Amino acid sequence: MTARLVRRLLASVLVLVIVCAVTFLIFFAVPGKPAELIAGKYASQETLALIEHRLGLDQPLPLQFARFLTHAARGDWGFSYVSQQPVLGTILVAFPKTLSLTFGAMVVWLVIGIPIGVLSALKPGSAWDRLAMVSALVGISMPPYWLGLILLRVFADQLGWFPLGDYVEIARGGVLGWAHHLVLPWATLAALYAGWYARMTRAQMLDVARLDFVRTARAKGLGQVAVVWRHILRNALLPLVTMLGMDVAYLFGGAVLTESVFGIPGVGGLAWRAIRMRDLPMVMGTVLFAACFIVLANLIVDLVYSALDPRISAEG
Repeated sequence: MTARLVRRLLASVLVLVIVCAVTFLIFFAVPGKPAELIAGKYASQETLALIEHRLGLDQPLPLQFARFLTHAARGDWGFSYVSQQPVLGTILVAFPKTLSLTFGAMVVWLVIGIPIGVLSALKPGSAWDRLAMVSALVGISMPPYWLGLILLRVFADQLGWFPLGDYVEIARGGVLGWAHHLVLPWATLAALYAGWYARMTRAQMLDVARLDFVRTARAKGLGQVAVVWRHILRNALLPLVTMLGMDVAYLFGGAVLTESVFGIPGVGGLAWRAIRMRDLPMVMGTVLFAACFIVLANLIVDLVYSALDPRISAEG
């Protein structure tokens, strides 16, 4: 187990370096001068050259990239070209908003999606099963930005049940005020992911239910509840764990569309503005931040796999 974990950690570091290198190369492949963002398009060539020298942009690209990696490993992710604020500090200020959005939506889609999938798998082909799968398909098919605008129009604008957007800190609005501002964003994300988890849970449970060890458990006289919870659902959860780890890591990196629709100043908005403004330090910072969460999610998935299926630990 320890050797397997060490191998994964080393592979994770390599993945982060590759992600940074690809982002770095793509950024410099697009024409433009970051120094103009700081000094303005009408600045003199001497001013632009002075800024490029101060930022190290006049040095060879491999040296710039090596310097970025060295500083990033020490926690120094540079300063934004646009705001002149520390990149890591700016991301950490925005991250609680994205965390609130992601964690709340995750709870909603798990509470809705998995029970629906379990009930559908227990009664395949029934009216409930068909209705549940059609509802899941509808949720998957609706674009988040479109659904978010519809929810804002109906429940915020016309009915006035929820605010039209923005984000309220728990310290300022309390738990109820914080949750009240996030109900519609949670519902928007949960509608998409709950459908995927319902369909995946149903498919996995039906596949596991056909295996020999499940038939053996039934032949030994185990009740339906014991068979479902001890044997079918536990084995069906393995692919769901993978999905959950990747989905949460992706959203931690920034749910750009949902944050934009509801005016949530999270990491996704930072990344989008940085890309439009060619703010290389902020682009690199947000990409690295998202990559770190994806790598961390993969490590956690490995550990959860080992807990759900001890055979994986033995093979490692």
